Amino acid sequence: MSDHHLHQAEDINKLMQQTKERLKELACINQTTAIIKAGKSIDETLQQIADIMPAAWQYPEFTCARIVFDMNEYRTKDFSASNWQLTQLFTTIDNKSGRVEVYYSKEFVTIDEGPFMFEERQLINNLAAMIAGYLNSITALRIIRSTGEHEVFGDAESLKTSHRKLLHKFLNENNYSRDLYHDLMPFKVKEILLVGTLYDAYSIEREGRFADYVLGEYRQLNLTFTPRITGASTPEEVYTQIQSKHYDLVIFFIGIEKKIPIEISQKIKEKYPYIPVFFLLNNNGDIAYYDENKPESVDRIFVWNGESSVFFAMIKNIEDKINVKNDTRVGLVRVILVVEDSAKFYSKLLPLLYKVVMEQTKSIIDDVKADELYKILRLRARPKILLANDYEEAISVIEPYKDYLQCVITDLKYKKDGKVNDNAGYELMNYIKSNLLDLPVCIQSSEIESSFQRSHACINKNSDNYENQIVTFINFFVGFGNFVFRDKDGQQLAVARNLKEFESYIQVISDESLIYHARRNHFSMWLMARGEINLARLLNPYKLEDFRTVVDLRKFLLLQINEFRDESQRGRLLPFDESVLVDERNVAHIGQGALGGKGRGLAFVNTLIYNFDFDTLVENINIKTPRTVIICVDVFDDFMEENNLKEFYTQSISFEELRRVFKEARLPRYLVRQLKIILKHFTKPLAVRSSSLLEDSLYQPFSGIFETYLIPNNHEDVDIRLEQCMDAIKMVYASLFSDMSRGYIEAVNYKLEEEKMGIVLQEVVGNRFKDVYYPHISGVGQSFNYYPVAYMQPEDGFSVMAVGLGRYVVEGEKAYRYCPKYPRIDINSLKDQYKDSQVHFYAVDLKKKKIDILEGEEAGLIKLDIDDAERHGALKHCASVYDIDNERIIPGLDANGPRIINFANILKFNYSPIPETVDKILEIVKEAMGTPVEIEYAIDLNKDEYGKTNFYLLQIKPLIGNASDYEIDESKIDRSHLILRSVKAMGNGVIENISDIIYIDLNHFDKSKTETMASEISQLNDIMKAEDRKYILIGPGRWGTRDKWIGVPVVWPQISNAKVIVELGFEGFPLDPSSGSHFFHNVTSMNVGYMSIPTTNSEQFIDWEKINGLEVVRRTQFFVHARSPQPLIVKMDGKNRISLIINQ
Repeated sequence: MSDHHLHQAEDINKLMQQTKERLKELACINQTTAIIKAGKSIDETLQQIADIMPAAWQYPEFTCARIVFDMNEYRTKDFSASNWQLTQLFTTIDNKSGRVEVYYSKEFVTIDEGPFMFEERQLINNLAAMIAGYLNSITALRIIRSTGEHEVFGDAESLKTSHRKLLHKFLNENNYSRDLYHDLMPFKVKEILLVGTLYDAYSIEREGRFADYVLGEYRQLNLTFTPRITGASTPEEVYTQIQSKHYDLVIFFIGIEKKIPIEISQKIKEKYPYIPVFFLLNNNGDIAYYDENKPESVDRIFVWNGESSVFFAMIKNIEDKINVKNDTRVGLVRVILVVEDSAKFYSKLLPLLYKVVMEQTKSIIDDVKADELYKILRLRARPKILLANDYEEAISVIEPYKDYLQCVITDLKYKKDGKVNDNAGYELMNYIKSNLLDLPVCIQSSEIESSFQRSHACINKNSDNYENQIVTFINFFVGFGNFVFRDKDGQQLAVARNLKEFESYIQVISDESLIYHARRNHFSMWLMARGEINLARLLNPYKLEDFRTVVDLRKFLLLQINEFRDESQRGRLLPFDESVLVDERNVAHIGQGALGGKGRGLAFVNTLIYNFDFDTLVENINIKTPRTVIICVDVFDDFMEENNLKEFYTQSISFEELRRVFKEARLPRYLVRQLKIILKHFTKPLAVRSSSLLEDSLYQPFSGIFETYLIPNNHEDVDIRLEQCMDAIKMVYASLFSDMSRGYIEAVNYKLEEEKMGIVLQEVVGNRFKDVYYPHISGVGQSFNYYPVAYMQPEDGFSVMAVGLGRYVVEGEKAYRYCPKYPRIDINSLKDQYKDSQVHFYAVDLKKKKIDILEGEEAGLIKLDIDDAERHGALKHCASVYDIDNERIIPGLDANGPRIINFANILKFNYSPIPETVDKILEIVKEAMGTPVEIEYAIDLNKDEYGKTNFYLLQIKPLIGNASDYEIDESKIDRSHLILRSVKAMGNGVIENISDIIYIDLNHFDKSKTETMASEISQLNDIMKAEDRKYILIGPGRWGTRDKWIGVPVVWPQISNAKVIVELGFEGFPLDPSSGSHFFHNVTSMNVGYMSIPTTNSEQFIDWEKINGLEVVRRTQFFVHARSPQPLIVKMDGKNRISLIINQ
């Protein structure tokens, strides 16, 4: 046989095989359809579907299947899971999840998706959709037909969380209303089959703009998807489509042919009785035909007259009918009932009502200060519009939803008791009034008696002004639109367009107007129409008779509105407005750009504090944040653009010259106007802090790299205060271009132009003491302690505190260290506490009413001796006395002797629950950020009228560098090769490409020359950068300290090529861990290994003999640069805090 014939035969066999596979797949679809149609129990139905599935796959004898739904499994015989699987997930309208799975028991050749074909993926997708549709139809039919109690999906008890799930509780508290909207409208029409001729389709798509209108509106309402519309023109196409996948709705566009659509719909209903079928008539002339020949297979008939809005109404009609139970239960959503049996009129009325409802809902969300997603979510709380065709159907809606009805619009003439009743509308209205006296009812007809019209809401259906009359009724009686205050005769007095205006008018409107509206429940009705569900729910149960006087009623309304606003807006990040500044619990932002890392953290902390019930965690202390305004980074962009300063991203200029240029530049005018308003309210000393995009971010936290200015803000001339504030802002902007900033940004492989600067303006926490201003305590807390003692665990964290401004702590100066979980345990000995006690502190210098901002960050500060704080009376709860003779510490200041700042009255005698507060905040913030964290705080020890001190949370940032997935197996290491072993180390992993060690020559060490050492290592670091070589840095004391007497006062860019830093204990140099400082924070965030060897023994040591034996590359006055012939190996075990340096 020729090659040609061989290929031809192969093609034929391939085609036959493909056809066979397609037939198997189609058979599976048809069998699934038949199983669903049988109407058996869910368990039996799903088991039968699972049983037939293997036959549809390529290798049936090696195939098994499983359907998982609602904690139940339906498996084929001899089911066994394997590595060769195909899975499709599905979710039902009551938010239950399921999945369909197919497994092969052996490996086959890879095709499209492993051993599975693309067509098999389509098949399992269709099966999952059919199963979901089947399950949804059962739920939907139960909802539609049920007139009993409201169904509750899920058990509230199962949602309870443990006490430890702090973040979950916070989110439940903070996002309650948002989650409520998420839970509304669970059922959505996703798949629509549109049946019509080609001309019908053209008319709908081109003239009626079907896709533009329907899909656009649908997307707004349901947020995440639009319905998919599939077209079919012939019976064959319809049957093929309806068998291929599940449809939520079938719409027939009825043109000239009228019988065939009926026949098709009957066959659809025979096989799929749960799928809604609607007819859309081409014109009103066809109504009579279907009134006489209305088939049972059609659920509803609509009329299209060129207005595509009717499609939207058709889709919403079925969704509202199914969702109404859930939405009224979950969100107290209102219900509008339309009783009308004429397709002509309800096809006109329903689109009009949806239009009015949508416009109202859209208008009210613009009055909400929230993000766009939340605003759109509120669209889901729109009233549900239900349609009834006769008296009995209307009663079946009124009874279960009488507490949610917003109004009823009824025809006059329709069926009651199976017969047409000319007065059915009157009888329905009488029924309503006897049970729901204040429910607005509108009768629409062309045959209403004039005497009845004068005393009731009536609309002439044939009026040329029909639409306006409907809108007027809705706005007047239902509460849509503005709230119109009226007198007892219904005459207009005032109009409130939003909640703020509504509150203002409540204060001044006449007593008779209040009575008029309260008697008719207009207040809660209007609030509910606006989507203010929680406030409406508060007001709704109260009746006029519940109040002794109108004064009581007015007070009650204002109190509820104020409490609602207080509850909903506390702890919010709001656009800048003077009214926002009045409430210190809110954070205002200027600009629309990013907040920057620090600003984002502060906004989050503020939200956390004021939306989480801290009172249940810590008593006798107020936890708060200072008054804060954030200037977004887009304001920085405007500043740079307006002053032509962008050239400094690349231009080389001394930093001092650049600062002068920035000081002379002008801030944007809009910012200057807003700063004037801020200074009217911010009268305490002012902190102007940096908030760059990367600063305190989760993965590259910049700490202390940019400048912060504290200014007295106390000059009599507000213009001078404004000038000082503006200069400080400009200097923070300039600090982005400092040598330190450039070095750090380069070290983390970013570009300077990628960084932008925001600003945080805060009132400084503290009290005035004569001519200075400072807090009693400033502190830093970390949720992970790398140096635990006694029975402390690393996860217990630690905190460092000092008297005065926090600059003292974060710059790494002497401060008191303790564990928040065990505050009574002294980490240091008595002598070390005395030797390392705080001896000075920082304060804002109030005498400097005029400051020169070019002096730097300390321009507005003063450094004082700790004795000054005692004279101020600030050490009462912070200090103790060291009794040298008896070697003991006496709490308080009553005894004579040296003072020790150890906060004994707080940590040991519980004057204020500060340790517990730090512990709980670290716990919450750690959970919220998903990583160990650091916080900065300040404390005012003066107690308020309730005996509470004030704890101010100033900043949060993530701690990087504590990964613990690498463990050292020391049994496999030859200890004779060890250069260094540390049991107080940070970092994790292995470094194998370092050959250089730069260390301080201890024989030439002079602690009075540490500033010279900083200069020397900076020069050596520049050489290493130029040679692209990393190195290990070793020296006594604390690297990066501000105090030159306890270590080398370097900044990060001076040692940026160091990959490992080692701190050694040395006589006269206390080796306190550096972990309270910005320097330490940046080092760990750069994943630099950090090792400490306070004393030498068998557990921790450095082998100087091996180091001294290495080749010396260069020497300076204080440093030796040595190099190993082979790369050294650095191993860091973050879990056990052990690190080794090995010479191969």
